Amino acid sequence: MIAAALIGAGLLWGAPQTSPQAAPQTLPQSASSAAPSLGSDEPTELGDVFVNNRPVEAVAQAFVDAVAAPARSRGLARWYGTICVGVVNVRQDVAQPLIDHISNVALDLGLRTGVPGCRPNIVIVFADEGAGMATALVDRDRRIFHLGVGGLDRGKVALEAFQTADRPVRWWHVSMPTVGANGGRAIRMPGDVSMIYVPGEGIVNRGRPITDSLSKVIVIVDIDDVQAVNLAQLGDYLAMVTLAQVDLEGSTGDFDSVLNLFERPAQTSGLTEWDQTYLDVLYDALPERVNPSRQSSDLARRVMQTRRAEHAAQSSTE
Repeated sequence: MIAAALIGAGLLWGAPQTSPQAAPQTLPQSASSAAPSLGSDEPTELGDVFVNNRPVEAVAQAFVDAVAAPARSRGLARWYGTICVGVVNVRQDVAQPLIDHISNVALDLGLRTGVPGCRPNIVIVFADEGAGMATALVDRDRRIFHLGVGGLDRGKVALEAFQTADRPVRWWHVSMPTVGANGGRAIRMPGDVSMIYVPGEGIVNRGRPITDSLSKVIVIVDIDDVQAVNLAQLGDYLAMVTLAQVDLEGSTGDFDSVLNLFERPAQTSGLTEWDQTYLDVLYDALPERVNPSRQSSDLARRVMQTRRAEHAAQSSTE
């Protein structure tokens, strides 16, 4: 059943962060052993860098196409400033390790994390029935998910999928176009009475120092459907879908990715090379709008650089 406290006023952005506490790294009644290492599906390097007999550029493009899900007419959004992770409706010995795990991945990407008691902008809700929880939250306050301003989320069709998809974990991102120079909003919102000034606009200088910033992420985890994975695996999966705009309905089965966790739990130990490189490239990009095409080319270049460096190091020791 959906707990009444979870659909009350202030649910998503007022829930306090769980206070630190040492805890076992397992979900209730879930497998506690670490997932085995990846097997024969591991990518193969050939000459000028091929992955599974395909040029790395083509694989990078296909991976980005399957993963990336920016808001309509916007670039790929990233977190700026401080993130604060809140986990609700589950025991503290499960919530705190997940908070710590996601925060550590964020720290490695150069982000700042909030202190205990901060106001969450990433909220992870555990539920007995994920679709029912999603529908209840949207019905309770639709404006939390869809403000009615274009370009902040993926729209009504995607919001319907968030509510009805049959999956163990579902998520919803809200982003905001911001001015790179000062971090202020680059678009007007309902209720604004003053104009928004964006430097660089106009006939003479059309350059727009605009970046797309994540502002809220809501995740719902169906507790009964995640029993086959351990906390480390789940933490990596949640880090991927909260730190980047990942397509809820993306097909990643052809790739070595943590996003395949629930289809191949025994073969998916956590964030893979492709996942980590995707996040690294996203957060290393210049502070301006990042389009999926640029993300794929930067991803391919980073993978090639890494693999060539590894190959050179291996050759020097032989």
